[in-house]
Amino acid sequence: MQLNRRALLKCAGATAVFGMAEGSPLDASPVPPISVVRTGVLDIAYHEYGDRDAFPVILLHGFPDDAHAYQEVAPALARQGLRAFAVYLRGFAPTKFVNADAPRTAQQAAIAQDVLDFADALGLRRFVVCGYDWGCRAAGIVSALHPDRVRAAVLMGGYTIQNTVTPGPVWDPATLKMAWFQWYFNTDAGVRGLREKRRDICRFLWKDWSPAWQFSEETFNAAAKAFDSPDFVDCVIHSYRHRSMNASGEARFETTELQLSRRPKIGVPAVILHGADSGFGRAAGETTPQQRADFPKLVARRLITGAGHFVPRERPAEVVAAVLEAYASST
Repeated sequence: MQLNRRALLKCAGATAVFGMAEGSPLDASPVPPISVVRTGVLDIAYHEYGDRDAFPVILLHGFPDDAHAYQEVAPALARQGLRAFAVYLRGFAPTKFVNADAPRTAQQAAIAQDVLDFADALGLRRFVVCGYDWGCRAAGIVSALHPDRVRAAVLMGGYTIQNTVTPGPVWDPATLKMAWFQWYFNTDAGVRGLREKRRDICRFLWKDWSPAWQFSEETFNAAAKAFDSPDFVDCVIHSYRHRSMNASGEARFETTELQLSRRPKIGVPAVILHGADSGFGRAAGETTPQQRADFPKLVARRLITGAGHFVPRERPAEVVAAVLEAYASST
């Protein structure tokens, strides 16, 4: 199936692509078997949907989640004529490190490099990226630093690239309260807690970050299998300690982290989505001058009512529409 790009460009809103009411579910499809591709560092697991000759979209999940976050989004994109890859990030089973002695790091530059390595291993010269949380950050970095590879981006969270080189401003008390888990993971108690109570902690975060989402135990347990990776704790702890400047990164990423500290613009066509009911607080309704500066080719920015942190799971139709809109707005 070929995308009707002209029709898509006329869409005024996310759900207009499908002609459905906001929040409508998509048709469920069986999840394809797991495929694995080897890069220099990882055996990256993924689910693939769509025609091999179609334009590729790389779908990136966040913490704590797995590739099943896109189990409704990916088949819908395939039905619209794209080739979708739902990827398991480093630290999340069944993705695993090739070398047993490799450092179990998960700094932002490493996760972004994994996206490029994944694309290279599959021979994907250009692609669309779509991600939330960790996946949003990785997608944003690849878009900012490698616009020749990224045709368009859907970023659930907006500009989330971190400055890991120089200390930022002191957070206000409300932000500190919401970020309790980050400080917890910077303690020995947090390491032990994540090792011994990882499912309890992650289930609590699901409920806290998406308070309006009534997910089932079956849904959570399907994702939680990824948390049983032997690399999960080390990667999660490193991610939250590195961004707090409480853990060293890999030497090979020093130049990249320095580039990212300078807040590079994301110069590819981009659609930004925010869950309006996120446990992290409601995003501003109006697009700010800073956001327009960060995204010089901003296509659209929307707050998704009824969605929290896990937007692809909670409002898959809106995510599909955003990908199609971003793709149709690009060349």
